[in-house]
Amino acid sequence: MSELTIGQVARETGLRTSALRYYEEIGLLPAARRVNGRRRYEPVVLRMLEVMQFAQRAGFTLNEIRTLFHGFGTETPMNERWQALAEAKLRELDELIERAHCMRRAIEVGLGCGCVRLEDCVIGVPCDSED
Repeated sequence: MSELTIGQVARETGLRTSALRYYEEIGLLPAARRVNGRRRYEPVVLRMLEVMQFAQRAGFTLNEIRTLFHGFGTETPMNERWQALAEAKLRELDELIERAHCMRRAIEVGLGCGCVRLEDCVIGVPCDSED
């Protein structure tokens, strides 16, 4: 497959050309070769963008994706890169899920409040005391 224009990459990936330029600007994508001032991308950029979109759907930030692509030595296989980042993301998600459960319990406690006066209210009990 020959080099792709920015418009072709945009159509193939469903992204806007402005997004592609931004990803290039922040170092997610390699700088495109220029022909008569126009960007020409290697076909591998399509795969990079597919992986990037997958990672975004999984909750990874652009900085984390940059680390996935460029934050390891070239000798580090992609599966090892993904595993390192995925394990950290799973820990982050577990913390987020626990926080969401705590928030839910706090809201449920608040719904049960029947206090007439603020001075009588028991809301404010730490979340982990309800476990």
